[in-house]
Amino acid sequence: MNTELLQELIKVRGASSDESNIKNFILKYIKENQNKWRAEPLVHANDKMQDTIVLVFGKPKTAIYAHIDTIGFSVGYDKDLIKIGGPKLIDGTILVGSDSHGEIEVEMAIYEDENGREHPQYLGSRQLDRGTILTFKPNFRETDTYVQSPYLDNRLGVWAALKVAETMENGAIVFSTYEEHGGNSVGSAARFLLENFKVRQALISDITWVTDGVKHGGGVAISMRDSLLPRRTYLNRIIDLARKSEVSYQLEVESAGGSDGGVLQKSDLLIDWCFIGAAEDNVHSPDEKVYKQDAESMVDLYKYLMKHL
Repeated sequence: MNTELLQELIKVRGASSDESNIKNFILKYIKENQNKWRAEPLVHANDKMQDTIVLVFGKPKTAIYAHIDTIGFSVGYDKDLIKIGGPKLIDGTILVGSDSHGEIEVEMAIYEDENGREHPQYLGSRQLDRGTILTFKPNFRETDTYVQSPYLDNRLGVWAALKVAETMENGAIVFSTYEEHGGNSVGSAARFLLENFKVRQALISDITWVTDGVKHGGGVAISMRDSLLPRRTYLNRIIDLARKSEVSYQLEVESAGGSDGGVLQKSDLLIDWCFIGAAEDNVHSPDEKVYKQDAESMVDLYKYLMKHL
């Protein structure tokens, strides 16, 4: 597994609501590399689409959705930190960002009130501008079997989508926004693809959890459900194709969690969706950890499904 692109993606800050830098990085990467891909896509990215990117290859039937935002923190009053999404609160975590005075690197400290509730604040020599967005400091680690870093959720999902793009002939890829903090652009992107290209199938390229039933080394996880339920007919087709692909996979059945698929299910659009992603330990922390072969299986299964689904 070549992790060079993944490491570059992780370096780019992009908490929910602040995705312009990661959008620009992805657009630059596409421009510099698409001439080496099997087919060059139509690239849809403009002010009306905010920070969303939609790539269309050939005659698409299925779209891959990969959210480009991450969790993080907003600076509040009196050095308070307010969660963006659901980051883990770990005393001593290093956070980075920038405000009107320049680049920032601060330490997070966790305080408890009289009721035992945790309140994060930042430690630093100066007051930061109100509303400044802070994210985990990049710290990429790699062994022969694992990658570990902040923001494998969902930079790894974005990496997988870009690897699939290299060989895609027919299909679409949506790089979506705001997934970690309420969901935002998926509905409009899905409507655009439905109305202009009749795309009614979606695959969610995101990262799931290691649990009692989903393990490192078991292959990419096909989620049969989380807090929401994909349509069973569509799910069965995907599982049947996964069996035929001979790619390593495992089945996930959970009672919690959500993704861009949930935004699709709650919309008024009749679009099938299924979450397919590698599993990680230490979710929403600076130490997210994924088994390399599971990430490779993720790419391999997506390539197979985009040809046969």
